[in-house]
Amino acid sequence: MEESPSAVSRAETWRSFKIAAWLGWQITSNWTDPLLFAIYSIIRPISRAAILVVMYGVITQGNFTNPLFPYIFLGNAFYTYVFMVMNGVSWAVIDDREHYRTLKYMYVAPIRIPAYLLGRGVAGFLTASLSVIITILAGVLFLHVSFDPLQADWLLFFVSLVIGVVMLAMMGLMLAAASLLVARHSGFLADGVSGVLFLFSGAIYPLEVLPKWLQPVGYAIPITYWLELMRRSLIGNVAQAFPTLARFSSLQLLAILVGLSIVFGVASVFIFQACDRRARERGLIDRTTNY
Repeated sequence: MEESPSAVSRAETWRSFKIAAWLGWQITSNWTDPLLFAIYSIIRPISRAAILVVMYGVITQGNFTNPLFPYIFLGNAFYTYVFMVMNGVSWAVIDDREHYRTLKYMYVAPIRIPAYLLGRGVAGFLTASLSVIITILAGVLFLHVSFDPLQADWLLFFVSLVIGVVMLAMMGLMLAAASLLVARHSGFLADGVSGVLFLFSGAIYPLEVLPKWLQPVGYAIPITYWLELMRRSLIGNVAQAFPTLARFSSLQLLAILVGLSIVFGVASVFIFQACDRRARERGLIDRTTNY
């Protein structure tokens, strides 16, 4: 009995995603020996967190008992996912087209290109997860970040994490679509976008510090609500530290996150299809810019 076209399509999509996830991890982790990679994976997130801690300590004169500190610390830690996941998806276009020069072969292979690109972002998710765990452990052990695992809402945490990672991957697909149409320097696209989103998502400070005319940007992006949910799920007892979303319950924030994620997800599909079609028409799939 032959499989239905929809079943074949699902199987092909899953195969594309699975193989790309394996390939992405091999590329990410095999640039050095395992010991050096482990040392790098530990030092990198701690050094990034140390910059924030020093800045906070100088500004507040070492007032680490303020409930605002763990909120800022966790916001900065979880923001690692934003860059790593989006960059993992979008950089695959540049990596395959400019470095390995295999993107044109991917297009003629029996795989789904969007699923392949999303699969390449899995390595970014794994690396970001390791960084977040190390950062939080360092905060709890050495910086007295108030976190009680028994008081955390783990159901809310994992539900929010899954929705947020999917949302970030779809946003990465938008950047991948743009990368198909521009030159090699689009490799910095994820850096620039994540930097702008860091400003508007309330990662380390309330949106109220922004000018009134810029605050709606923060309310319109799903990352703002995702970071709030991640922090509330772990240290919900200090949710009032950030006044931006204090009036919303966690369920309301989750509903807003789901709604915005669907909007961005649908938009990413149409944007990728449009850019992919344009790239094929202009012969950009196998272009190498060499700079």
